[in-house]
Amino acid sequence: MTFPFDALTACRAELEEEATVNDAQAAFPTGGLDRLRQLGVLAAPLPQTLGGRGFGTEPHGAAGLLHMLRLVGQGSLALGRVVEGHVNAIRLIALYGTPEQLAHVGAEVHEGALYGLWVTDDVTPLRMEQTPRGITLHGGKAFASGARQVTRALVTARAGQDGTGRDTTRMLLVALGKDRAIHNASGGLTGMRGAGTGQCDFTGMTVLPAGLVGQAGDYLRQPEFSAGAWRGMAVALGGIERLTALLRSQLAARDRAGSPAQQARIGLALIAGETALLWTRRAALVASSQDRFDSGDISGTVNLARLAVERAGLEVIELVERGLGLSAFVRDNVVERIIRDLSTYLRQPAPDETLCEAAAWFTRRNLPQPDVHA
Repeated sequence: MTFPFDALTACRAELEEEATVNDAQAAFPTGGLDRLRQLGVLAAPLPQTLGGRGFGTEPHGAAGLLHMLRLVGQGSLALGRVVEGHVNAIRLIALYGTPEQLAHVGAEVHEGALYGLWVTDDVTPLRMEQTPRGITLHGGKAFASGARQVTRALVTARAGQDGTGRDTTRMLLVALGKDRAIHNASGGLTGMRGAGTGQCDFTGMTVLPAGLVGQAGDYLRQPEFSAGAWRGMAVALGGIERLTALLRSQLAARDRAGSPAQQARIGLALIAGETALLWTRRAALVASSQDRFDSGDISGTVNLARLAVERAGLEVIELVERGLGLSAFVRDNVVERIIRDLSTYLRQPAPDETLCEAAAWFTRRNLPQPDVHA
C-alpha cells in the first residue's frame, strides 16, 4: 500500500483555511494535525519494520519524504514546521538511539504521539545533572515548536566538560505532560504563529538514564548536523510553490495576467520555484547517500541548497508583493499570512558563515553527483 499523496494534496485547502482562521489568535492547528495523523503522516518516518514508510529513516525514503513535506508546506507552513520537527526527532533516534528506544517510539507514534526536536537554549541553557533519582534537568528551551502539543521532546542538554575542558552535549528524550511549564515565545513571532512556538522550562524535571539518546556530541556530528536542513527546505518549497500559485490565480482573477510586466513576474516566480525544487532534491539525494559521499561534500551541498532555497523564497515574496500590490498586505488575503510565515521560516542561523564554508569546501572540489533516478 502506497502513501496517500493524493489525499494529502486534496486536504490543502482545509489546512490552509484552518491556518488562516487560527493566525490572529496564534492558535495551534489541532484539526490539521489530526487530519495528517489520520493520513499516516506522523507514522511515515518510522522504518518499515516498525510499520512506517521509512521517510527520513531509510535511504529509499528521501523522495517520498520530500514530496510529503512539500505538500504539507503548501497547506500550512506552521504544520510543516511541526511535522519537520517530528521527523527530525525520529531520524536522530533511529540514527543514534538503541533498537529498544526506536521500537518504543514506533509504538507511541502509532498510538498518536507527536515528537519534537528542541535544541535552542532559553536564557538559562538546559543542563543535566546526575542524581540518585536519575537525571535532573535545569534550564529550558526557546523557540520550541508545538510546545503545548508535543508529547515527547528530544532535547539537547549540557552534560559537563570533557577531558579538554570543553562543554559536552547529550540528547535526551523527555516525556511532556499537561503540567509542562510553557511560556509564549518572547515578544511574539509575526509569522509561523500557528506552530505553537513557546519557551519550555525543564527545571526540576527528572529523566531516567534510559532517556539518554546516543553519546556525547552526537547531535553536532557531521554530516547529519548539516544534512538534516534539507527537510526544512522541503517545507519551505511548499510555501514558495503556494505563493506562486496564488500570484497566478489572483492576477488572472483580476484580469491582469496579460500584462507583459506581470507575465514576467509569473515566469520569474516559476523559475525560482523550480530552482528551489532542484536544489532541495539534490540535497535530499546527497544527504541520503552518506555511504557514497564525503562528509564535507554532503554538508557543503546541503548548505548551498539552503541558501538557494532562501534566495528563491525571498525572490518569490518580492515578486508577489510587487505583482499584487497593496492587496498582498491586506490581512484577509491569504497571501499576506503566507508571506509572513515563509519569511519567518526562511530565517535559518548563520547564513553568511554557511555560504562561506560551503564555497571554501568546493573551491577545489566539484559538487557530488547523486543518482538522479533515486
